[in-house]
Amino acid sequence: MAERIRIGYQRLFEVRLLHHYWLDEGLTVFDALPDAVQFKRLLTYDVRSFLAIEPTPATAQALRGLRGVFKSTALGGVVAVKKDTVIPDDAVFEFVITVQNAHFFDYTALTLPEHKIYEIYYLPEKKTYRYKENVPVFSNLTGVPRGTGATRALFLSQEIPALSPTDRVESLVRAGAALEQLTSDQPGANTQQLSAQAADMPVFVNQADVPAIVPPPGLTGAPARGIRLTNDIPDNVFALVQIAAVKPGDSEYSCTSGGLAKPDYPVFQVRFRNRATFWQYFNRSTGAPVSAEPTALPLTVFGNAGTKRKPSEGVIKATFDSADPARITGIFSEIFD
Repeated sequence: MAERIRIGYQRLFEVRLLHHYWLDEGLTVFDALPDAVQFKRLLTYDVRSFLAIEPTPATAQALRGLRGVFKSTALGGVVAVKKDTVIPDDAVFEFVITVQNAHFFDYTALTLPEHKIYEIYYLPEKKTYRYKENVPVFSNLTGVPRGTGATRALFLSQEIPALSPTDRVESLVRAGAALEQLTSDQPGANTQQLSAQAADMPVFVNQADVPAIVPPPGLTGAPARGIRLTNDIPDNVFALVQIAAVKPGDSEYSCTSGGLAKPDYPVFQVRFRNRATFWQYFNRSTGAPVSAEPTALPLTVFGNAGTKRKPSEGVIKATFDSADPARITGIFSEIFD
């Protein structure tokens, strides 16, 4: 599916940014669709309509020094190098993901938390540290795979964790062998099962992908999770992708063998889960409530997860706990028929 790279170059790795809002068929997850349908769906998919991925200035410079190129594609991006290029084992390639369409935040799970920027002056070094909260980092050093043989997939997200007291609405959690999603905030969050076997599902972007921030000693006021902003990382960053040339002890997640690009180059995946909302139906003429779906249903371009008309693109609403105004009790879509 990747676009052709110029003659004389060999792919070092590919990163695919796949969003299930554009890929699923109603309640049916993309991976469960027939192969022919998956192939056709990917032919019409273009991540560039809502996300951009670009190398940081330092990575762009490093690629030039390695006689390498980066090319954005409809599925994400590809890095290629001259066939005889020796890649240092400690090389790390970093890419910035930015949002190109504001509607992305309407149909993408885990985008409700704030992405506030903090600027904190650090007297011992006489410099200002800048942080952005809730920015995920996708890396082949921490990603986990799924499947075997032809269905083997190399995800850049970390393993989906068990339930934590700090998890917010839309967090993905493991409950034994099952995969569940929170439909309200903690404490006492409501959950909804996505699959009885988490191993059968993709490793979606999840809350564990947002790293803990470790500020220098004595610096206070930094957010708990996110990234430090540097001259290489713009303020509008939504996520980072970091690809190491070698993952020690793991040839599958490594991009090189003996310093050279592998013929079987790795294809890494980032899977964005589509938002699920509780669908409420209203009479178009009177505005009176008519009915509601009993469970949160996924928003998709293709198919319809509900029993009536699906929501239009756009507005979602969150409801809050009257005793704790910061605690979300549900996310809803209103449909007027």
